Amino acid sequence: MLTCIIRYEIEPTQRADFVTYAQTWNTAIPRCGATLTGYFAPHEGASTVAYGIYDIPDLAAYETYRTKLAADPLGRENYAFAQERRFIRREDRLWLRRVEG
Repeated sequence: MLTCIIRYEIEPTQRADFVTYAQTWNTAIPRCGATLTGYFAPHEGASTVAYGIYDIPDLAAYETYRTKLAADPLGRENYAFAQERRFIRREDRLWLRRVEG
């Protein structure tokens, strides 16, 4: 199992837009094949850093998931919302594998 951690740099005055964006992914991501841990918006401290975290079995499953998400009406709508509102300054993905035992 792989864990993808998406680190977002967001506009601090548009946190509400990021929350709306994250809430939409709470529906779209699981139905497209990933196990969503959750989205995390700024609360205290840094007001520009947010995270999205999900698990996927392997990189092949990730490619299938990305294809489904790109075709999903809610996914397309959410991507368009982010592009239109421009509340995401930067988005970085980090792939980790859980250490067991």
